[in-house]
Amino acid sequence: MAVTDEAIDKIKGMIVSGELQPGEKLPKEADLAAKLGLSRNSLREAVKALSLIQILDVRQGDGTYVTSLEPNLLLGAISFVVDFHHDKSVLDFLQVRRILEPAATALAAERIDAEGIAKLRALADAPSPDAGHEALIEQDLRFHHEIAAFSGNQVLCSLLETLSSPTMRARIWRGLTEDDSWQRTIREHHAIVDALENHDAAAAHAWSTVHTSGVEQWLRRMA
Repeated sequence: MAVTDEAIDKIKGMIVSGELQPGEKLPKEADLAAKLGLSRNSLREAVKALSLIQILDVRQGDGTYVTSLEPNLLLGAISFVVDFHHDKSVLDFLQVRRILEPAATALAAERIDAEGIAKLRALADAPSPDAGHEALIEQDLRFHHEIAAFSGNQVLCSLLETLSSPTMRARIWRGLTEDDSWQRTIREHHAIVDALENHDAAAAHAWSTVHTSGVEQWLRRMA
């Protein structure tokens, strides 16, 4: 592992220094191994590891490339790790969401346009509960994704996306055990959209805090 770690560090150094640019093809395996003073086996293991976290893209029959290194791509690897956490960790993720999402909503209030408000209005007017919990939760996720996107901060948006998995499970159970949970969600969604339409960052932050706190408080009561 120590040799592989060294190989990873050396490839990382080439990328961080700018010697390898996003989208650029790596030199041939034999040439790169010789340049870095590594065995071809350790280089191969390093490439595998870096491809798993989407820093490198191995294209069969073509070669290995540096990915775009966009935040949504790199942070997507975190969601893979998040999925392995057990239910007892959900509260921690919900707490992080409660910190980040109101901040994203406040930023969106400064930047959202009329077209964005119209899209959010349509998503806030959720389908009938008869559509089923999964459909309702999917629409809820789209609502929050659109708001995060309007924050204009790709890193913040990507971080919030990674929290969808544990929070989705909590929402499902809340929907199954609280009859009025979806009606309350709709009211809070409309209050958030009203604040966004008024470009009132403080109100948008406050309503988002109320909204994200609801699931967390419910889960704490159930724990």
